[in-house]
Amino acid sequence: MTSQLFTPVTFGGLTLENRIVIAPMCQYSADEGSATDWHMIHLGHLALSGAGMMILEATAVSPGGRISPDDLGLYSDANEAALSRVLTSLRRHSGIKIGIQLCHAGRKASVKSPWEGGAQIAPDAPRGWRAVGPSAIPMRPGEVPPTALDQTGIDKVLADFAAAAERAGRLGFDAIEIHGAHGYLTHSFLSPISNRREDAYGGSLENRMRFALQVFETVRRAFPAERPVGMRISASDWLVGGWSIEDSVALAAELKRRGIAYIHASSGGISPDAKIPSEAGYQVPFAERIKRETGVTTIAVGLITEPEHAEAIIGRGQADMVAMARAMLYDPRWPWHAAARLGARVKAPSQYLRCQPREFKNLFSDS
Repeated sequence: MTSQLFTPVTFGGLTLENRIVIAPMCQYSADEGSATDWHMIHLGHLALSGAGMMILEATAVSPGGRISPDDLGLYSDANEAALSRVLTSLRRHSGIKIGIQLCHAGRKASVKSPWEGGAQIAPDAPRGWRAVGPSAIPMRPGEVPPTALDQTGIDKVLADFAAAAERAGRLGFDAIEIHGAHGYLTHSFLSPISNRREDAYGGSLENRMRFALQVFETVRRAFPAERPVGMRISASDWLVGGWSIEDSVALAAELKRRGIAYIHASSGGISPDAKIPSEAGYQVPFAERIKRETGVTTIAVGLITEPEHAEAIIGRGQADMVAMARAMLYDPRWPWHAAARLGARVKAPSQYLRCQPREFKNLFSDS
């Protein structure tokens, strides 16, 4: 029987050779927002994985929109030139489709990298700055609260998203994914946990969705119309009184009316108090429900590590694609190994063809 995981999928005018997506993974290894040799190595070996698409890490639309001082950015000519160098190499040596995730960190900005503890860097400390958010509510007790954005600040953020999307278009990215998840700025406007505004951006669900919809509309206008724009969302805050799957369905429906290409359904990140499950595929039901109730193309993500599990998700129609992050870091040839176990074929560079195991002599297709 033909593996469904290794069948093509088309969304927003873009066709992938299979339904495996490499999810965005922050590397905290940029230099003033610019990609470095680390990105060349890291992205280079993932580009040879055989996945259908790779989405670059959360890429800040402004210096203040970075999560850490070492985050990747796309807000300057230097950033654009550095990414151009990386992309030129990736395209020369691989056929993988490449997307970029555009992000503003919001109240989760100005923190140390995870291996340095991840604590907030105070605004007056070296390399630190004052974060912004929908309301002056800190992520954790004891942190310096963010500055609540006024309309001028909101307009500036939207302009930054537009400028970054234009740069992404010039660079030739195949797709843009807006980061609307994990407690960053777009998500923090959506969630009642972090949004206590009393203006047109707060209170009702309609008002709290306003910023996310404006970000999408802004990016969609700025990016070439023939290339897709999707959004990653936290489908649930996992907190009483927080953002819910019902809210996510409503958001997806509004995004569909505006031409969204896909929803990448993650969850959590708005508060350290959230109690998040840890079983395999715990977020798949979110992608399934959004797909079923809105008809929007979805990507499922979250502790999907086994090929048979990924195959079942696609085969049952729970999602249109599956995304992996940590599993792909652990096994950068995961798609090869999945194809071998599922009786499918996958592309590999000519330089690697001789590694094909004898028992899987039909594993590699023509590159």
